[in-house]
Amino acid sequence: MRHLYICWLAIIVVALTSCRGGNTPSDTEVGDTLQLKYASLLTIVSHKDYTEATVRNPWKKGTMLHRYYLVPSDSVLPDFSALPEGTIVRTPVRGAAVFSTVHCSLLMQLLVGECIVGVADLKYIKIPYIHEGVEAGHIADCGNGQMPVLEKIIDVKPDIVMLSPFENSGGYGRLEELDIPLIECAEYMETSPLARAEWMRFYGMLFGQADRADSLFAVVDSSYQALCRQAREAGLGRSVLIDKMAGSVWYVPGGQSTIGQMLSDAGARYCWADDDHSGSLSLSFETVLERGGDADVWLCRYGGDRPLTLHDLKNEYKGYAQLKAFRTGEVFGCNVEQSLFYEQSPFRPDYLLSDFIQIIHPDITNLPPLRYYQKLQ
Repeated sequence: MRHLYICWLAIIVVALTSCRGGNTPSDTEVGDTLQLKYASLLTIVSHKDYTEATVRNPWKKGTMLHRYYLVPSDSVLPDFSALPEGTIVRTPVRGAAVFSTVHCSLLMQLLVGECIVGVADLKYIKIPYIHEGVEAGHIADCGNGQMPVLEKIIDVKPDIVMLSPFENSGGYGRLEELDIPLIECAEYMETSPLARAEWMRFYGMLFGQADRADSLFAVVDSSYQALCRQAREAGLGRSVLIDKMAGSVWYVPGGQSTIGQMLSDAGARYCWADDDHSGSLSLSFETVLERGGDADVWLCRYGGDRPLTLHDLKNEYKGYAQLKAFRTGEVFGCNVEQSLFYEQSPFRPDYLLSDFIQIIHPDITNLPPLRYYQKLQ
């Protein structure tokens, strides 16, 4: 009787499983993994009825930040109960609340700007289309990205909210209660320029523009690699100091940061090239002067309604006059308020690399004019 009971139980289980048909994803199904060339924090696996995207936690090795299940909106929603917990996103996304200017810019490049129905931190977005949309009432100004106006988000009914995660942020507060998928855009934590740019392939999938995103990334990759070859052929270039004082601290990019990697690709002798940090280092002026005071060229970012001058720099901080690059006039400034530095360079690192190569190798003259940096008068 015991054996007969086990047999009947097995038959019932098989029958129930077959009744579910193809709508139940199998946790043993392997799927086809998308071959990403550079991105290390992102894994994308294509299954029969959905695509699984996993974002690794950049601050805690070996853990996951978020898992997404992308399901076409014109298909039946599979039963995900047998799979690991994740956020279901219906694709293609038709409406998105976007909390950063860089992702607004990318969606414009992917020709889905009309999908932007809400933005945060409008004052930092320098895209005319967005401001015109807010003025006309087509795009909602959702206020501060850290404390958005939830009512505005609810009014525009976005399919997703695109935002940037931060270490020890404590979550997203009441935003998590809206039952709207939160896309954690962690590409800025990648440690190479092309790894960061490759995330456009994931964002393209969200908006039904996978082919367009793949084509755009192929252009970026090819252009970047061609510039790297040109820099290598030119040999080691000038030594470089980056950025300037912010209050009493000078933040310099770590040697393993995207900027540090890009300077290496440009053939620069970066003063902190041997540093193993992927973020910024907060240093005193004395420390910077000791290590980078003799750098051949100084690249600094600033914001203002007019070009910065050497005189302005000296008025900001008299110690700058001790820098070799200041004394020789080899100072190049990037006005982040008047250029599209933040909008373009994360997903078009080839644009910024071109600037770096021209400044670091002044003998190379066959590249387009400087896009972001200009020599200070």
